[in-house]
Order: sequence, then structure tokens, then C-alpha cells
Amino acid sequence: MDRTYLTTPIFYVNAEPHLGHTYTMVVVDTMARYCRARGLDTFFLTGTDEHGDKIAEAAGATGETPKAYADRISTLFRSTWDALGIRYDHFIRTTDEHHRRFVQHVLDEVNRRGDIYFGEYGGLYCTGCERFYLEKELVDGKCPDHKIAPKLVKEENYFFRMSRYQDRLLAHIEAHPDWIRPERYRNEVLGFLREPLEDLCISRPKSRLEWGIDLPFDRNFVTYVWFDALLNYTSAAALRGEAFFDGFWPCAEHFIAKDILKPHGVYWPTMLMAAGIPLYRHLNVHGYWTVEGDKMSKSLGNVIAPLAMTARYGTDAFRYFLLRESVFGLDADFREETLVSRCNGDLANNLGNLVSRTLSMVQRYFQGKLPERSRPEPLDDELERAFTTAASEIHEHMRNLGFNRALEALLRGTDRANKYIAETAPFTLAKQPAQMPRVGTILRNLAEALLHTARLVAPFLPDTGGRILDLLDVSPDRLAGPAPRWGEGLATGHVLKAPVALFPRIDARPS
Repeated sequence: MDRTYLTTPIFYVNAEPHLGHTYTMVVVDTMARYCRARGLDTFFLTGTDEHGDKIAEAAGATGETPKAYADRISTLFRSTWDALGIRYDHFIRTTDEHHRRFVQHVLDEVNRRGDIYFGEYGGLYCTGCERFYLEKELVDGKCPDHKIAPKLVKEENYFFRMSRYQDRLLAHIEAHPDWIRPERYRNEVLGFLREPLEDLCISRPKSRLEWGIDLPFDRNFVTYVWFDALLNYTSAAALRGEAFFDGFWPCAEHFIAKDILKPHGVYWPTMLMAAGIPLYRHLNVHGYWTVEGDKMSKSLGNVIAPLAMTARYGTDAFRYFLLRESVFGLDADFREETLVSRCNGDLANNLGNLVSRTLSMVQRYFQGKLPERSRPEPLDDELERAFTTAASEIHEHMRNLGFNRALEALLRGTDRANKYIAETAPFTLAKQPAQMPRVGTILRNLAEALLHTARLVAPFLPDTGGRILDLLDVSPDRLAGPAPRWGEGLATGHVLKAPVALFPRIDARPS
């Protein structure tokens, strides 16, 4: 695999960016940076989903037109990701003209193949979910997500023959056991498919909803929001031409939260099959974030605003907490005191301390210039192996979406470097002039450790990786491409900068 196409869900513009959105963005940004650093041709797509009932209602509540409302909230998402340093390659909006044309093209194609028909349907409709529910799917007669009773709606609409593709979808899942990751979500989709698939209503009459993409074969109807939104992944690739689409689309890695598993694991692949488009490579599903054990909600006043957190602790500290505190696929809990503990322990005491001590000793004993490196001793070889092992383990964990375990492997390397300082005691040896060559070797090894740390940490904490390179007076270009051999990354006489505190200790959680 020499390329990858990474996507987040396109976020619905009925709410401002919060912790849940941010986690997905940080995960995909980390994966994109990691892939780029390994030399993969990488494309990272995100954006906003802007049609449907909820947007029309939200716009009405603010006195705006749906388009003006969508413009405002979509801009807020984009500016938030830019402020957080997220390096996406394209930001798509479902109101983009090229997307509208692509959706209508696919609808025409699926209709031409005989997979769309007109019929009457009566069902229980939840505006919050923008979907019909079967009675057996309700909990005490209410939508399981929004806790309100859906409305009985009976109307004529267009339907997609989703049921026609049930057996083919099952066969694909069985032939590709890791297509949906982690396995628990594969099993959940298989659970959906144990029951006969119903056909999917893919339109809304304009008498009820005008805010959407017109059906190309009947202008009295607009497209159901999911049949519109899911196609963003392919419309963005198609925008760049046939060669790009053919090269990148089969390498698509979708990252989503578990609440939208069914549309992505059932609706989406059957839509692709009906349109004659190859399926994506993986569907990667993460859990929810709670806040001190409670679900985030405006009524509880516990919605975590990402920019407020980064203003308080810094972008990299916030990123670190999100990646380190969660296990991909499982739910995680946000506690500010845990964030402070992680910052002080892992970042300030371990990583930050290693950088500060190493640079301080190079300044003190060699006026900032890297000394010559003499024959290595066993402890030197152990330090080198620690970073070789860390790089190997990080690669394996990233292949398996183990972001937290990758960071654990990185910290084992920096922890070993801190222990190496204690074991070799250069500050003691420096008191004996005859031992200065050995002190020089120790500090050269530690400088190499910092160079390798910068490369390993950069996908997770990009500002930190860049700052370490700056302190080493090394070009940021060194973050990409093959890692230098140990001992060959920095030349004798190379001048390092004076130390700064990468992660100042936080005394207490702010009031």
C-alpha cells in the first residue's frame, strides 16, 4: 500500500464543534501525519453535512435561511480545525455545486439500473435522526437516541432497493473479517443483517422539506440526507479526476463514531454496490466520550469546547490526552484532573524533562556543541535498542488503531533515556577530566534519542515534534522519510540550542 485516503464523517451543522467531533479529527489527523511521515501518498478529507430537516429547523429558530445558517456553522467547524492545526487536504460541504451534481449523477445511475422505485410508506419518523423507525427499534415507544416518541408519517416517496444487496453485503463481510474494525462493530452490523433488510426511503416531498438536493428524475422531491451525505466520500475524490479516484478510492479508510454505524456499515456499501462503485477498504469505528461519567449535553452544561481546552493547556497536551486516555473503539471519559495528571506525569516529567536535561548538559559541559562519540558501551546499545523497539511497536499499534498503545511505546523509549541518564551519571563523571570523552558519548547518545523522539512523537504531538527539532537546530524536513541510522543523525560540532520547558507543570485544575 503506497497511498491512503482517510476520511472523517462530515459533521452535521446543527451543533458547534465539541469533544466528540474533535476526537475524530485528532485521530484522523494523527493517522494522516503518520502515513505521510512513512512516505505514503495521503489524502485527508473532512467537511460538513448541511441538508435535511434538522438544519431547516435550526435555521428557522435563528431567523436565518438554511444556506446562511449552514454557511455560518460550517465556517465555524473549519476555523476550529484550522486553529487546532488539523492538516486536512480537502473540506467538503454538501452544498458544494460539484457535490450536488455528483449526487444527482449517482441517483440517475442507480435509477437507470432499476434500483429505485416509487411507493407509499407509513412509518414512525424521528426528526432528530432523520429516519423512520420500526416499532421494535424503539425503547418504551421512544427513539433510543433522542428519547422522544417519533411521529407517524404517511406519504409517497422514492425507495432504494437496499434489500437486493443484503446477501452480497454479507458475503463481503465474511470474506473480509477486518473490513469493519474493531470486531465488536463488525458483529453489530452482522446483527443488523440477520433480519431481512427493508428498502430505504431516499426522498422527502418538497411539500414537507425543501432544503435538500433535488431528485434528478422528479423535482417535487429532495434527496434523503443520508443518500446525499454519504456520497461526499466519493464526490470529493471524483472532483480530482478519474486517475485520482481510481488510485485513492479503493484505499479509503473511514473513521466514524459508533452512533452512525448502520448508515456507514449497511446503507453506504449497498449504495456503492448499486452504483457500481468499489467498496472502501475499512470502516473504523470509535466509541463515545462522556464527561465525568455523564453524557455530554447542553442541558447539563458539560459540553467540552475544544478551543477552550487548548487555550488552557495547549494543543498538544489536549491531543495527548484524547489519544492516550482512550482505547479506539471503546467509550472514554473526559476528566480535567486526569488531563492535568497526564500532562504533569507523561509530558512534563518524562518527555519534557528528558529534553531539558539533555540540552542543559550539552550547554554546561560542551558549550552547546555536540562532542565526538567514542566506542559504545552496553548501556549505549540498550538505549539504541529501546528506540528501535519503540519505532517497531508504534508501527504495529498504528496498523491496529492502537493510538494509546503507540504512545505508551514512545514513552517507554523516553523513560529508558531518562533511566540512561541516571545509570550513566554524566553529571558525576564530568567532575573527572579524564571521563569527559565518556560524558561526550553519553550526551551524543541522548541527542540521538531526542532526534528519534521528535520523529516518533510528531504525528501525535506535531508542535512538540517541531519544537524538539528546533531545539536541536534541525530542519523540519527531517520528520519525513527514512529514519537516520543511530549515531548518524547529528554531526560532531553541531550546535544545539539552550533548553526551554516544553511542558511546564500545571499546579492544579483551574477553578
